[in-house]
Amino acid sequence: MTEPEGGLRLGTRGSALAVRQAEWVSAELRARWPALRPEIVRIKTSGDRIQTRSLAEIGGKGLFVKEIEEALRDGRIDVGIHSMKDLPATLAPGLDIAAVPPREDARDVLIARASGGLAGLALGARVGTSSLRRGAFLRHVRSDVSVVPMRGNVDTRIAKWRAGEVDAIVLAGAGLRRLGLAVPEAQRLSTEEMLPAIGQGALAIEARPGGRGWALARALENEDARDAVSAERAFLAGMGGDCTTPIAAHATVTDGALQLEAAIGDADGRRLIRGSRAGKRTEGEAIGRSLAEELLGRGGREILRELGR
Repeated sequence: MTEPEGGLRLGTRGSALAVRQAEWVSAELRARWPALRPEIVRIKTSGDRIQTRSLAEIGGKGLFVKEIEEALRDGRIDVGIHSMKDLPATLAPGLDIAAVPPREDARDVLIARASGGLAGLALGARVGTSSLRRGAFLRHVRSDVSVVPMRGNVDTRIAKWRAGEVDAIVLAGAGLRRLGLAVPEAQRLSTEEMLPAIGQGALAIEARPGGRGWALARALENEDARDAVSAERAFLAGMGGDCTTPIAAHATVTDGALQLEAAIGDADGRRLIRGSRAGKRTEGEAIGRSLAEELLGRGGREILRELGR
């Protein structure tokens, strides 16, 4: 590629975390090509505009993506930068994931004054989250806790916890690290306690294949992150799930081998069906589809039917 220069429009949500992620992408691109002038374009998405209802009620996490994809297809931006966990299983026609940069730790954190993780919470503790996945795991591990619906950006949710609206909150640890927030009370949860959301901790740089944005974004590709996320998203597609389904998956890549853990549960946490599968990293998508078929056969289909899927 000849030395690129000129502008490059980076589309992103307007939240502090989304903008920080876009700033990271901009800095990485400028470090490679000093003559490049990335411009961050903030786009108000449906998911950001509607804060009074749960994502499950208003159409799922795809509402954080729709307007950015429209801007990409219309040519108003050159690339779209997303949290990978916000992407639905199927992208808009004519678009694809150009790059998956290096991934942050995908695990969730519990923010609570009591130590000891989920086991250390007081009987009947109120835990804030609007994630059906987190709610299902919380109720499965601690059937006594009260899950309190709570949306908003990271700072807002932490402020509500500090104000005593809830006894604890659960957040993605990657968000705290990207924002540079030091929260002494944050306790990392093991994947056994709470399996992460599909794609959690990873970024997705979306673009039109063959376009200038695509070619530039490819420089940020990380093969380990791509292969892990591909396995997780293949599981998602195989399950036919979305954010209205308590579904989780987490893949790791080590020395050419891929390990995938996944789960589906009902909303009240009574049933949580888990499974794992391993193979070559090049087989990630097949591993994801195979594990989805296994969990569907072990009761996942019944759960999806009950959820109206």
